[in-house]
Amino acid sequence: MSSIATSVTRAEGFHAPGPGDFNLPPIGPDKTFEFLGQEMYLGVTKPMLQLVLVAGIVFVFFWAASRKRAMVPSRLQYVGEQGYGFVRNSMGRDIIGSKDFLPYVPYLFALFFFILINNLLASVPFFQFPTFSRAGLVYALALISWLVYIGVGIKKHGFLSWLNLMCVPSGVSKAMYPLLIPLEFMSNILVRPVTLALRLFCNMFAGHMLLILFALGGEYLIVEMSAAYAPVGIIAWLLFIIISFLEILIQFLQAYVFVLLNAMYIQGSLADEH
Repeated sequence: MSSIATSVTRAEGFHAPGPGDFNLPPIGPDKTFEFLGQEMYLGVTKPMLQLVLVAGIVFVFFWAASRKRAMVPSRLQYVGEQGYGFVRNSMGRDIIGSKDFLPYVPYLFALFFFILINNLLASVPFFQFPTFSRAGLVYALALISWLVYIGVGIKKHGFLSWLNLMCVPSGVSKAMYPLLIPLEFMSNILVRPVTLALRLFCNMFAGHMLLILFALGGEYLIVEMSAAYAPVGIIAWLLFIIISFLEILIQFLQAYVFVLLNAMYIQGSLADEH
């Protein structure tokens, strides 16, 4: 009976990870204030620094790769060209179309590598935090994509014509317009930035949560619990390693999907028919 009580007591000592683990404290001095009953703070946090760092890394790397271009490329130039060609061809030309894609390649290119490197920081020692597991950062990125999507269509078609293309489906009886037009408006204009952001945010958040759970849970079972729990703790650590490799694939795929959807939205906004 006493051994059961001891096990229960030890189990109660483990604090499971939750959303609070993603609210990192500010670095340096901060100023707190209350907003809607919640304590908020103004200050620089780790995700903010990672955003600035990644922007610098992407700029410096591709600047260095293109600075001394040659017919026979160096290794750095070759890597830079392959990265540019991947975005240009698979997400620019193949999705938007060979006629219209070139003006949007710089945006898609910068967006892809900015998201990719930020995602990969979750698997890099010392950083080990996915920047876009913070919803506010993802929605800011989705807002930029939404403004580009709308701006592209308005620039080509004009506001009213673009709105008509987005909201009025062709080949449908006018009697269905009262039902379909609000749905098309919601789907094509209002919901897209939300779903775009949620997809990236939820994958980064959930993946990092799993890693925290298996890492800390395995440590607790091995160190704090009795020896009988050690095999379970070792299994938890093995799952942590497996999921870490799976996360690298997911980090790449989420960057790819985010930019691919951006290209699809741009293509749809440029199209003459909906």
